Amino acid sequence: MLFGGGTLQGLGHVPERYDLALSFARLDAVLEYEHRDLTIAVQAGCTVAALERRLAAHGQFVPLDAPRAATATVGGTLASGWLGPRRAAYGRPRDFAIGSTAVLADGTIAKSGGMVVKNSTGYDVTKLYLGSFGTLGAIVRANFKTLPMPASRRLAVASLPEGTRARATAHIAALALEPAAAVVVHGFENEIEGRDGIDGRILVLYEGSERLVDRATRDLRSALGSAGVPETRLIDNGAGAAFARIVDAYLAALGARSASYRSGGTPGDAHQRLDAFARVARRNELALESIEDLRTGDVIARLSADADDAFAQRLLAFDGERRTALAQARVVVSPPSVRARLDAWGAPPSALAAMRTLKARFDPHRTLAPGRFVGGI
Repeated sequence: MLFGGGTLQGLGHVPERYDLALSFARLDAVLEYEHRDLTIAVQAGCTVAALERRLAAHGQFVPLDAPRAATATVGGTLASGWLGPRRAAYGRPRDFAIGSTAVLADGTIAKSGGMVVKNSTGYDVTKLYLGSFGTLGAIVRANFKTLPMPASRRLAVASLPEGTRARATAHIAALALEPAAAVVVHGFENEIEGRDGIDGRILVLYEGSERLVDRATRDLRSALGSAGVPETRLIDNGAGAAFARIVDAYLAALGARSASYRSGGTPGDAHQRLDAFARVARRNELALESIEDLRTGDVIARLSADADDAFAQRLLAFDGERRTALAQARVVVSPPSVRARLDAWGAPPSALAAMRTLKARFDPHRTLAPGRFVGGI
C-alpha cells in the first residue's frame, strides 16, 4: 500500500491484502519552481498546505482544494482523483498536472510530460495515474502549471428562511458574475461557518479583483434579498480559512456513528439526489446532514445515529437500499467496523474492462493496492 497523509484512506474498497505500507513522508521537497513561467515540481509527499505556502510567496496558487491540507499530500490528492468545489471556476487538478515521475510495480521509473505548459510530445501517461488510487504506480513527482492568486477573496454566508432555498439558488444561477464556489448546507454547524435557517444556509465564495468582488457582492445581496433572504454576512479576513473548513467537512466524521457519501451529477439534478438521500435515510432512522454544490452538482451526505451500536446495522440497511436509489454514490467516510461490507464505489463504470486491461499491463502480479479500486481492481 502507498501511504501519503492518510486523509483519504476511507475511499475505495478495503484492499485484498496488506503486506506493507510505503510511506512518502520524506519525499516532501519542492524540486523546481519557475515562478516566472508559472510552473512548479514537487515530490509526492509534499503536503498541499506546503505547496500552497510556497506558491503564495510569489502570488500564485494551484486549486487542489484538498481536505485537511496540512496533512494531505500532493501525491495522495492526485492518486485519489480528488475533485474540489472550485473546479467549475478553475478546472480539475488533472488540468494543472503537466508532468510526473512514477515508479511502477516492477521498479521501472516512468516519466511523462515535463515543465512546460504546452507539451504535445507522446502520450500523457500522467493522466492515467490520477484517480487510479495507486493501483498502477507510485507517483513520486508531480509537475504543475500555476495560476496568479486572486487579489481579493470574500465568502458570503446567509441563513435561508423557510421556502427560500429554490428562489435563492435560482437567483444565484442567473447572476452575471459567477462565484468561484457556492454551496447549500444543512447541518455541519460545528464544522462550517454560519447557522441553518429552516431551509439551511448558503455560502458563496468570490475571488478576483477587488472591483469585481465588490460588484459581485452587491449583485448577490440583491439576488438573495429578492429571494426573501433578509441578511447576508460577509467574511473578508479569514475567507480562505472559512472556505477550507467547507472542504474539510467533506470528510468530517462523528466518531464511529457516522458515514459520508459523495454523489456526482449536474447542478440541475443535485437537489433530486439529495431528496433521495433524505428518503432512504428516514426509512432507516438515520439523521442526514448535507452539502449541495450549486456549481459542480456534487452532493455530500453525512448520515449518523445517536449510538454507535444502532448505527452500524442502520447504515448497512441504508447502503443496500441506496444502491437502487443512488447507484453512483460513493463512500468517502465510514467506520472501520463496517467499511468492508459497504458498496464503496457504487455502480461500475462502462470503461471497467479497459481499466482491468490497464491494471494487467502495469501491474500483472497485483502488487499495488490489490482490490481497492473500482470493480476490485
